[in-house]
Amino acid sequence: MYAIVKTGGKQYKVAEGDVIFVEKLDVEGEAVTFDEVLLVSKEGSVVVGSPAVAGATVSAKVLKHGKAKKIIVYKYKSKKNYRRKQGHRQPYTQVQIEKINA
Repeated sequence: MYAIVKTGGKQYKVAEGDVIFVEKLDVEGEAVTFDEVLLVSKEGSVVVGSPAVAGATVSAKVLKHGKAKKIIVYKYKSKKNYRRKQGHRQPYTQVQIEKINA
């Protein structure tokens, strides 16, 4: 059994017990429920929502918050003495999928 969940502008394929990294959520050490379930597959039958499956939810537990590895944004124009270096670390939330309710 798996589901496709939309959160933070991205879509994730999840099954029970999976640990995924999503865009930062404003919850701390508690359960979170994803209501926007786009697809549910159970025992070979697939239910596709338009746009979301009615009544389907995915419950998950927040494991930790953190920041991803640093990426370097470097802007450069040749022969113009223009150089800008900037670092960025994207915040994330690590969640563990506990139950798919469909």
